[in-house]
Amino acid sequence: MFLIGRGERPVAADLAPHELRVLVAVAEEGGFSAAAGALGLTQSAVSHSVRSSETKVGAVLFERSGRGARPTAAGASAVAHARRILRLLDVMVVEARAEARGAGAAETLTGPVRIAAFRGAALHLLPAALERLRARHPGIDPEVRIVREVGPGAAGEVAAGRADLGIATIGTRVPMPAGLVRSVLIEEPYALVHPAGHPDPRALPLVDWAENCTSYTKAWWAAQDWIPRATVEAEDDGAVLSMVSSGLGMAIMPTLSLTGAPPTVEITDLGPDRPTRTVGYVTTPEQSRTHAVRALIRELRESGTVRVRHPQGDRDRPGPVR
Repeated sequence: MFLIGRGERPVAADLAPHELRVLVAVAEEGGFSAAAGALGLTQSAVSHSVRSSETKVGAVLFERSGRGARPTAAGASAVAHARRILRLLDVMVVEARAEARGAGAAETLTGPVRIAAFRGAALHLLPAALERLRARHPGIDPEVRIVREVGPGAAGEVAAGRADLGIATIGTRVPMPAGLVRSVLIEEPYALVHPAGHPDPRALPLVDWAENCTSYTKAWWAAQDWIPRATVEAEDDGAVLSMVSSGLGMAIMPTLSLTGAPPTVEITDLGPDRPTRTVGYVTTPEQSRTHAVRALIRELRESGTVRVRHPQGDRDRPGPVR
């Protein structure tokens, strides 16, 4: 990091790892006293460290109040970088030790790999990938967080330094955080889901959930005059499928959400102009070169085909994108 000194010339001002840990702790604990307790330091030591970091960075990083401390915009950026730097320091030690053990030892991976994923991906893409990852690298300890794919979503967890890799929807109405590496895993079509045997499923009420309304369906959705306004809002796609199965309405859902759909529902193709959703992985340029994340990506690509029940019989959908 740099300070702009006299004459606008950059002056080196490196933050030490312990200063980065203090910044992260203050942000996560919501105040200097709580951060001090979490780190085993005094409050004055935490305050001094934050003031020193602010001087080195040249910006106020936290808004102080009687209720604690909250990151400023500059602080949120600094904390995200701090998390990512601290994580890379951990990875550096693991990979350097593996390399020191000899040729090929770098592939004998140990330690955590942190994954953020939305619910459908966590249920239907991750299990097989993680099973193979653990079989090939038993020293890896996957840590999975399920996040709602609204707002920053899984990509936001990566950008904030809380995950090494995210499984996210790509091309949504929310801009992808800058500076991330991303690649497509699957393209999945949407389908009409309704109670089995219903004579006129399009006349049923619409059941929907917040994560289902994004730009990859918005234009198509607006052009369909038969789709009513949602009168039943569910928490997630699993609840939607359960409501449809119980005869409470119909829904328009992506393929991942229909994996393992019960026989009490029918899945009807929406035709050649049906909308699709793109699901991919998101990581940072630095993490994309680490052994653990590269190994995880290889396994995710092998998991890019899932089986769902279809009106014309079981078929592998959606197909993986290579």
